[in-house]
Amino acid sequence: MAVKSTDEQRLTGERVFLVPDKGDGEEAPLADNELFIRGVFEKDPKKGCELLFKRYYKALCSHAARFVYSRQVAEDLVVEVFSNLWQGQLYLHISSSYRAYLFTAVRHRAFTYLRNELKKESEVTDLASLPHPAASPSPEQMLQYNELHLKIEGIIQSLHPQSQRIFMMSRYEGKKNQAIADDLRISVKTVEAHLTKVLALFRKCLKDDLLWVIFLAIIESAIFLS
Repeated sequence: MAVKSTDEQRLTGERVFLVPDKGDGEEAPLADNELFIRGVFEKDPKKGCELLFKRYYKALCSHAARFVYSRQVAEDLVVEVFSNLWQGQLYLHISSSYRAYLFTAVRHRAFTYLRNELKKESEVTDLASLPHPAASPSPEQMLQYNELHLKIEGIIQSLHPQSQRIFMMSRYEGKKNQAIADDLRISVKTVEAHLTKVLALFRKCLKDDLLWVIFLAIIESAIFLS
């Protein structure tokens, strides 16, 4: 597949990344081949970054959204990871597969974001167990975040189908309450009522978890600003 012109690329500072296609058909079969990607990096690192961005952007955004529960935040975090990859020349030091590196980096960045949100939103006094914003989470901290994530996923799976659908449209698809109401042919107040019930369930099930306040703050802001 030919590299697109500058007019079709996303410019961020000195970075240039291809905007992922939204339906241009098949990708080049070799795009999945790590050896092929590594070969591209050896010849032209910028094209290598563009190829990774094109190949993994959507999947990484979906992955991040399952931790931060905000499509917009997820997209911003993924762009930050690619920015660091390019500007910091981190691609020179990747010994694992590019895919494994990117998913791990996005997950770590999501956890750092959550830690920062906790620091801003909560009145918790004991933050010693949480990772420093500039540091990668420790295995113990990763386990703590993963446990919260699994609890939240379990709650989501237990929701009434309509409430679950509305929540997924709001958080994973990044849709505003009005757009959800239009899509489902219901009132905005009905959408808000479903989301309020979901929040009440989260409060009940996660009230004893130190990190639940992060999740609640993110979700509440999304509901009342939609």
